[in-house]
Amino acid sequence: MDGPVLCARGLTKEFRGFRAVDGVDLDVAEGSVHALVGPNGAGKTTLFNLLTGFLTPTAGRITLGPHELAGRRPEQVARLGVARSFQITSLFPQMTPREHVELALAGPTGVTWRFWRSDRLLDRHRARAMDLLGEVGLAGHAATPAGTLAYGHKRALELALALALDPKVLLLDEPTAGMGAEDVDRTVELIRAVRAGRTVVMVEHNMNVVAGLADRVTVLQSGRVLAEGPYAEIRHDPRVVAAYLGDAHAED
Repeated sequence: MDGPVLCARGLTKEFRGFRAVDGVDLDVAEGSVHALVGPNGAGKTTLFNLLTGFLTPTAGRITLGPHELAGRRPEQVARLGVARSFQITSLFPQMTPREHVELALAGPTGVTWRFWRSDRLLDRHRARAMDLLGEVGLAGHAATPAGTLAYGHKRALELALALALDPKVLLLDEPTAGMGAEDVDRTVELIRAVRAGRTVVMVEHNMNVVAGLADRVTVLQSGRVLAEGPYAEIRHDPRVVAAYLGDAHAED
């Protein structure tokens, strides 16, 4: 891991006088997996939306290398190298995984799917689409309508769509939310595989997932950074135990 690739300084977001994010400083090291955790209402999702351009900060800065991200639209942030997945899956049920990824790959070239669909233009992305589906374990489901995929496979497809943007930083919003134990284990292994050569920021409630993946953890409470460090350290921090983790984690 090198120096920070994604930074926030004094990041603040107010909604009618309520500060959902309150003066957050954040440094995400290049090549790391950085987890954002905290109780409900801690500001994790708001911070995530600020980092990806879905919200404009009330105050503060966000930088990706030399680029200022604050105030840019989501598509501009994505073009600069920050891609995200969402907590709630949003796929086209009748389209196949291969078609989804082909469309994502074609997006930066200005090609769009109209009602008549341009197979000739999208076909040029087929090989890369299959490579990405293979990377997330979906090569065998490339021609299956997305609406019939198992939940874990839908989340894997969303990861492939994010990877299609070739991001410098990949942001994952609750990547294991709603999964059973088998899918959680599969998703952890998938993230571990795709992180190679990439920087990952994830919001995650499952602390076993955080413990297994994160190089660094930022704990938020009431919109502020409560603690930050490796999981092995923050799990024993009395403030974190009281706010979020519980006595069981402190005694492990």
